Amino acid sequence: MKQKKGFFQKFLDLVERAGNKLPDPFILFIGLSVLMIIVSYVFSLFNASVVHPGTGETLQIKNLLSAEGLQFILTSMLDNFTGFAPLGLVLVMMMGIGLAEKVGLLDYAIRKTILRSPPFLITYTVVFVGILGNLASDAAVVLVPPLAALVFYKVGRHPLAGLAAGFAGAGAGFTANLFIAGTDALLSGISTEAAAIINDSIVVTAIDNWYFNIVSVFVMTIVGGLITRHFIEPRLGEYAGDAVEEEDHEELAHAGKGLRNALIAGFAYIALIALAIFIPGSPLTNEDGGIVPSPFLDGIIPIILFFFVIIGVAFGVTVGKIKSGKDVGDYMADSMKDMASYIVLVFAIAQFIAYFNWSNLGTWVAVNGAEFLKDINFTGIGLILAYIVFTALMNFLITSGSAKWAIEAPVFIPMFMQLGYHPAFIQVAYRVGDSSTNIVTPLFPYMVIILAFMKKYDKSASIGTYISLMLPYTIAFLISWIILILIFFFASIPFGPGISPFL
Repeated sequence: MKQKKGFFQKFLDLVERAGNKLPDPFILFIGLSVLMIIVSYVFSLFNASVVHPGTGETLQIKNLLSAEGLQFILTSMLDNFTGFAPLGLVLVMMMGIGLAEKVGLLDYAIRKTILRSPPFLITYTVVFVGILGNLASDAAVVLVPPLAALVFYKVGRHPLAGLAAGFAGAGAGFTANLFIAGTDALLSGISTEAAAIINDSIVVTAIDNWYFNIVSVFVMTIVGGLITRHFIEPRLGEYAGDAVEEEDHEELAHAGKGLRNALIAGFAYIALIALAIFIPGSPLTNEDGGIVPSPFLDGIIPIILFFFVIIGVAFGVTVGKIKSGKDVGDYMADSMKDMASYIVLVFAIAQFIAYFNWSNLGTWVAVNGAEFLKDINFTGIGLILAYIVFTALMNFLITSGSAKWAIEAPVFIPMFMQLGYHPAFIQVAYRVGDSSTNIVTPLFPYMVIILAFMKKYDKSASIGTYISLMLPYTIAFLISWIILILIFFFASIPFGPGISPFL
């Protein structure tokens, strides 16, 4: 008997149908670029401008149809594409992961290890790993979702559910971690500068949100797992796709030995990196000997690439799939074939984001929105909740967490400090709003990556499919985080060492 759909599932059906009626993502972003050109022209007619709260500089809305604008469009087109930061990250990561996949390492490791885990733990493990993956910055967004999809596929569950769970953890759970990450150092530095507008003796440190982040890891892991089990998987049903054929797994010769050699090589590599970090005067640490920030974190992508190359080669040589250096290059090249559609999409999305930033429209909307919230004249926790929602909405205009905080912090931190709130507490509110909506904003650079992975398992998947899968996570994460903030707030639980909501 077919299970009757509830209201929320019907709503997601509507979202999916509406979204799938949108043009192909490439055409969509071309259209948005044209729209941005027109909007910039209209704003320029009214001489619109905005004062950047961080620098005090007056930014004029720049007309993309002006001589200067047309020159920018033509002369920056190639740089917008080749300089699009996620492009290199994704292609480099996929070369390493692709090598490990093509030689059979990932498939064998999954079948022999992960598949032996209790099925109910797999979902929560995927979300947990995705959340902790932000230690590797954006690398987790590229690494975790496709591996999670493969895991789900191997255990007979819908691969898109695994993809969604992994992406939710890595994308929407970005702000949480058990450890101090580069994001903590980056945001706290901006917060300290903003706090100096009111009181230059207040310093926000990288550990000031640590307690909240630790609790968030476990709460969001549970929430993400529940959403996957009770909303996403029932919605998707059983997987009946033919994009990935179930193979008669012919056991590779010496596969067990290959896995052992890959593990030995991997652990040896990790030990070598650890040794390089902890030796006095290490080139991988900062001037104080720390790793936040450090060349180690800045170079985490190549470090991960080398890890996958090393374990892939170790396995491939052992099982006889790699007989020469040429084989390594061939496997990497073969893995790039699946990324062709992503590369084309990047060209379009890179132009749109570049036009949006160059015209200063994003800054105009963010600053004026902040001023509107200020004019509402809220006090108490209601203002904090309104600010969280505001930041979540701003994520649809400016997706860079640091860039958005650089705009918001000089406005909101002084304002909230005058109401008695600690800047580190305001930073928590910002991070919750910023992180929750990452996975549903079309401007998120990694959306096109997830779409490419989705099409591997469902060739009919489009933007509507993507939004309908990720929206439940966004709503659940945002609500759960708001509740968690209220619990910390009213129970007087410190957000970090010695950090309360009030000064």
